[in-house]
Amino acid sequence: MTAILADIGGTNTRVALADGRQVRAESIAKFPNAEFDGLEPILRRYMAEAGLEAVEGACVAAAGPVVNGVAEMTNLSWVIDRALLTRATGATKVAILNDLQAQGQALGHIAPEYLRPVVEGHAVPNASMLVVGLGTGVNAAPVHNTPWGRVVPPSECGHTSMPIRDARDLALAQFIETFGEHAHGFAGVEDALAGRGFEHLYAFVTQEAGALAPKRSSEIMAELQAGRALAREAARLYVHILGATLGNLALTHLPYGGIFLIGVMSRALTPWMAEFGLKAHLCDKGRFHDFLTTFPVWVVEDDFAALTGCATYLANGGIG
Repeated sequence: MTAILADIGGTNTRVALADGRQVRAESIAKFPNAEFDGLEPILRRYMAEAGLEAVEGACVAAAGPVVNGVAEMTNLSWVIDRALLTRATGATKVAILNDLQAQGQALGHIAPEYLRPVVEGHAVPNASMLVVGLGTGVNAAPVHNTPWGRVVPPSECGHTSMPIRDARDLALAQFIETFGEHAHGFAGVEDALAGRGFEHLYAFVTQEAGALAPKRSSEIMAELQAGRALAREAARLYVHILGATLGNLALTHLPYGGIFLIGVMSRALTPWMAEFGLKAHLCDKGRFHDFLTTFPVWVVEDDFAALTGCATYLANGGIG
C-alpha cells in the first residue's frame, strides 16, 4: 500500500510517502505551518508536486487531542478529520493519531544509531514503554505490546501540574502562572519543559539574580553552549523538573521496556542531562529511589520517527 503521511507539530509539518512500513526517505518534505491556514493545502501542494492524484492510505500525527477521529491542534487553530484526509489525498484508508501515539508506534522500528542513552538501566524485552515529547509542546504516552498488537493510548499529560519538590519549585510555579504572553494562571509541565518553558525558566533565574531579562530559547541555548552562568542554571532547573516529571510518569506507567525522549528540546539538552543529574532527579522519590533506577532512558535522534510510526500503524491495519 502506498500511503501519504504527515507529522504536524506546533511549528512545522513534515510530509512523506511510504510503501507499507517503509518511509521513502527521499520523499520527506517540511512545510512551515505559519504559511498555511490548515493541513489540506499542505497535502494538496505535496500531492501536486509529487505528481500524484490519489494514494491508497493516509495517516497523520497531530500535536493535539484526537477525539472520535477529529484532531484539534493545541498550538494551532487547525482541526483535522477523516473527511479532510480523504478529500485532499483520495485515500480510502485513513487514520489520525496523536503525535505521541505515532511516536509510540515507531518504537522498535528506529535504527539503534538514533537512540542515545542518557540514563542507564535494564530494559525488559517486549515490556511496556513510555514515549515523552519535548518540543513546541510537551506530552507523553505509554506503549503496550499485547497479543493482539501494540496499544498506545492517547494522552495530554503535558498539561498536568508541574512537579513541586521544594520552595524554589513553588516559587517557579507561581512565577510561571503570570509571566509572559502565554500565561494562563496555571503552571503546567508544558509551561516549564516546552521551548517556551525553557524561556520561562531562564526569565525566572534572571529574576532570582536581581534583574529580569527574558530571552528567546535560541539565544539561551547559544549562551548555554558558551558556558554562561545564568543559562547553565536555567538548564540545571530544566533537568531537575524533567527528572521529577519522568519519575512521576515512570511510577504511573511502569515502563520496564524503557523511556524514550523525543523532540527538539530533548535533543538540545542531551549534553547536559548527566552533568545536571537527570537520573538523580528521576529517582528522587523517597523509598522508591532504588525501584526507579531500573528504568533506562534514551533520547531519540530520528527526527522522522513519527512518520515511521504512522506508516507502521497503517501497515498493521490501523484505522480511525
